[in-house]
Amino acid sequence: MSRAGFCAIIGAPNAGKSTLTNRLVGAKVSIVTQKVQTTRFPVRGVAIAGDAQIVLVDTPGIFQPRRRLDRAMVRAAWGGAEDADAVVHLVDAAAQLGDKPADRKAQADVDSIVEGLKKSGRKVILALNKIDAVKREALLDISKTLFDTGVYDEVFMVSATSGSGVEDLKARLAALMPDNPWFYPEDQTADLPARLLAAEITREKLYLRLHEELPYSATVETTKFEERPAPPDGDGGVRIEQTIFVEREGQRPIVLGKGGQTLKWIGQKAREELTAILDRPVHLFLHVAVDERWADKREFYGPLGLDYDV
Repeated sequence: MSRAGFCAIIGAPNAGKSTLTNRLVGAKVSIVTQKVQTTRFPVRGVAIAGDAQIVLVDTPGIFQPRRRLDRAMVRAAWGGAEDADAVVHLVDAAAQLGDKPADRKAQADVDSIVEGLKKSGRKVILALNKIDAVKREALLDISKTLFDTGVYDEVFMVSATSGSGVEDLKARLAALMPDNPWFYPEDQTADLPARLLAAEITREKLYLRLHEELPYSATVETTKFEERPAPPDGDGGVRIEQTIFVEREGQRPIVLGKGGQTLKWIGQKAREELTAILDRPVHLFLHVAVDERWADKREFYGPLGLDYDV
């Protein structure tokens, strides 16, 4: 008998949710950057363990929302948790011990998630991440403090980056999946439309290159995704046109770079990765536009599965 179900991975921004999702799946399904709140909508990755298929929902980070996009992301994260067969709360163990502003912010976000879990009345799995940066005694102290809140029924110690402890967590999640036929073919690792995947890959490269200069207020939209004919009439590839939206005119030259070199680098890196993922030639054309209201436009939310009216 096969098993299949959903597991939501929730946590504060930058706890390592996307890295853990990619590690569990064994392939890249979610973008990873140094920037917090990179994941803006629930991304589904498909992991297999024995006879079980685990559909992992990598949710946006749960934090104190300030604007419409923030509210929609937090709602999506809690929504992913409500509907799942299992929930993992991933906590950055190192940040729990730190005293930098970013650490204190992460600690406050963890506290708010604990309060949210108390209200839901649901028991979830606690996974302490980045354990290679914390001494064992400190890990046990963090584990006990969080476990005593009463919202967890199990604790796992993992390093999403190195893979330490991840197989044990994966085996436990597999055991929690209900009896079901598999939802996806065995070779499918993600449930993400190609247009959206292409935009996410380019957005990742944008943040990797400009994570210090460019604020969070940028997005990428795929405006054209056109299949090209197979040989001899074409190369069987795909033509992708994308627009990078920034909020202020002063951000446009940052994305372009001197002589267009920054935009060229972003396009090259995105094209290389998309060629590998799609397994065919990719012709990628990037444009940069200024739209100070992009994050307040209803049409931006629907394709991401986000609730505009939250």
